[in-house]
Amino acid sequence: QVQLVESGGGLAQAGGSLRLSCASSGRTLSSYGMGWVPLAQGKEREFVAAISWSGDGTYYADSVQGQFTISRHNAKNTVYLQMNSLKPDDTAVYFCAAARSRWLPSSAYNYWGQGTQVTVSS
Repeated sequence: QVQLVESGGGLAQAGGSLRLSCASSGRTLSSYGMGWVPLAQGKEREFVAAISWSGDGTYYADSVQGQFTISRHNAKNTVYLQMNSLKPDDTAVYFCAAARSRWLPSSAYNYWGQGTQVTVSS
């Protein structure tokens, strides 16, 4: 069983940065593709970033390309999302997700954390 715990959310000013972390208290994450999905009121849920098992493959939504960076440290069993140049539109609850069978965004992501709130003020 994969249990994911997000941290690092909070309040940031526009233009600022936050780094989200996602750690597993269960199985090692090195066998799982990992992704980040924000959920905001009135918006569809879609992946903003995903990373392959080894970290050599990454995916970014067009909306965050060049703004967010996903990375992973398998020895620490942790995945990160570095969020720079934050905008009020980035405000959302950010969920970490894991998938065993593939790492690109898909319905294969079947393990989810509880989310961490990110609020960006103007």
